Amino acid sequence: MLRLLLAAQAAFVAALAALLLRTGVLAHWWQALAAGAALLLLLRVALTANNFVITARHASATPAQFRLRPLAGLRLFGEEFIATLLQTSWFMPRAGAYERIYPDSAHPPVLLLHGYGCNSGYWAQLTPLLDAARISHATLDLEPVLGAIDDYVPLVARACAALCSKSNEPKVIIVAHSMGGLVARAYLRDHGAARIAHVFTLGTPHHGTSLASFGVGRNAAQMRRSGTADAPESGWLRALAAAETPASRALITTLFTHHDNIVAPQTSSLLTGARCIELGGVGHVALGRNRRVLARLMDEIAALRTR
Repeated sequence: MLRLLLAAQAAFVAALAALLLRTGVLAHWWQALAAGAALLLLLRVALTANNFVITARHASATPAQFRLRPLAGLRLFGEEFIATLLQTSWFMPRAGAYERIYPDSAHPPVLLLHGYGCNSGYWAQLTPLLDAARISHATLDLEPVLGAIDDYVPLVARACAALCSKSNEPKVIIVAHSMGGLVARAYLRDHGAARIAHVFTLGTPHHGTSLASFGVGRNAAQMRRSGTADAPESGWLRALAAAETPASRALITTLFTHHDNIVAPQTSSLLTGARCIELGGVGHVALGRNRRVLARLMDEIAALRTR
């Protein structure tokens, strides 16, 4: 799908360039291609800006210590735009699920779960850090892309079993971005914690997100918010919460940013009974590549030594 979208964008640039040359607006092919590429980038900037505008309408209050000055706000926007551009145009179209096993590792292996509309390429900045620390890890592509979140649970179960077997460890750490955190919770609901050392969720809409109303697929429907004060979460989210135990919640650490441009309200990432790490100045997609976030995540993983 991503490759088809990239092909469509390339066709758009080429068609615009041809039009500019045919009408005489520009005289050289390289100028026309540059103009087409510039317009495409502007459209993508507008798309990122639109996400920030929509989430602002449904945003939770930002604590004083996380409020940004204008320059920091521009830095936030720029980082999120670049993260989105690189993920969708470079890392994810080239990615495939893979695993890396370090038999001498002193840590539980890590299973990486991506979010809605993504794939294993989302973790392109985290996996080198895991390699450097000699921590076994595996990525998993959650398919079908538009399926129900429950459909991914058997995939996670098989991946956890395989990772435990190959690393000779009894439990795994799950690191999950966005929707992936809901997949991890659904796994705990169905299979318990026998194979789970800990779950870290990054920007997961534990109580849904208003932007899910613009998404397609059964998974997007499960992440929607109703807008009612008494029961804002979808029926699926309410049922998931009702099936959880204090013990399973205690296995979860949720990292979230008060400037999330996809999860709104941002406090939807809070989860009663789970440990919470609040962040600021980072967008939703950038959570997976921001150096400060990844350093904190690696510190948390490093603390879960097995020997």
